[in-house]
Amino acid sequence: MNISVVIPLLNEEESLPELFSWIEKVMTEHQFSYEVIAVDDGSKDDSWKVIQALSKQNPNIKGIQFQRNYGKSAALQVGFEAAQGDVVITMDADLQDSPDEIPELYKMITVDGYHLVSGWKKKRYDPITKTVPTKLFNAATRYVSGINNLHDFNCGLKAYQKKVVKSIEVYGEMHRYIPVIAKWAGFDKITEKAVQHQERKYGKTKFGLERFVNGFLDLMSITFVGRYGKRPMHIFGTLGVLSFFFGILILIYLTITKTIFGVVGMTNRPIFYLGILTIIVGAQLFVAGFLGELIARNGADRNHYSIGEKINL
Repeated sequence: MNISVVIPLLNEEESLPELFSWIEKVMTEHQFSYEVIAVDDGSKDDSWKVIQALSKQNPNIKGIQFQRNYGKSAALQVGFEAAQGDVVITMDADLQDSPDEIPELYKMITVDGYHLVSGWKKKRYDPITKTVPTKLFNAATRYVSGINNLHDFNCGLKAYQKKVVKSIEVYGEMHRYIPVIAKWAGFDKITEKAVQHQERKYGKTKFGLERFVNGFLDLMSITFVGRYGKRPMHIFGTLGVLSFFFGILILIYLTITKTIFGVVGMTNRPIFYLGILTIIVGAQLFVAGFLGELIARNGADRNHYSIGEKINL
């Protein structure tokens, strides 16, 4: 199979018929063998009924329905697990991502050899309340991750080699940082493609301002896990040794001032308690490093989701 298109969706019943028809038209014109995996993230409208009806007309359309809303990252993760195509392409279901971009994205993966190609909505049709925070978010992500050639980390339109999506794990709200996760997994041939961004035709956005706060916290988390997830002692041990050493220096200083210079009342000075505190904190950090080495980084059921029904899978 050439292409798997993974589409996470929430309450997009109006846009689905047009989107699936558009995808089918592109695939037929370029003679791609393909599948469309629509992941219904607990929609309250008739999105699942639309997927059921369209899958009967086109067996290339497959569906996964969550019993409740788990979030976009969860939907992408189960879509990645089900995907069979050599190239996996993700796009949003709101018709703001154009299926006409698929052939060029496929070429960039199969011919140019990129591991991941991220879309760049160079011209956006979003309100300024969304575009300005997005620019700040992308700038911060570039600085922290070291991926300096991407302008838009959170674009829903992306293409991957199959081995990339089978090697990474997306959970929480980490879908914003898939390029970062892929880089930490060793897939560093990452680039972007300027893509057409269209105005939303139906419904309204499902994301609020809280995504920027959550996004910053997730960035810190994924950076820490990516760098130190396999070697927590390197960070906790280093901080512990520095703290312990700083405390020892303080106590040595106090000992010298008392024994050589005869200064009295050492235990009444704030610096004495600072020295004791830094030694204790240092020992605790060192122990935390050892515990981190022993504890498995991933929970056994972190990506276990209650699925109500599947189609053609």
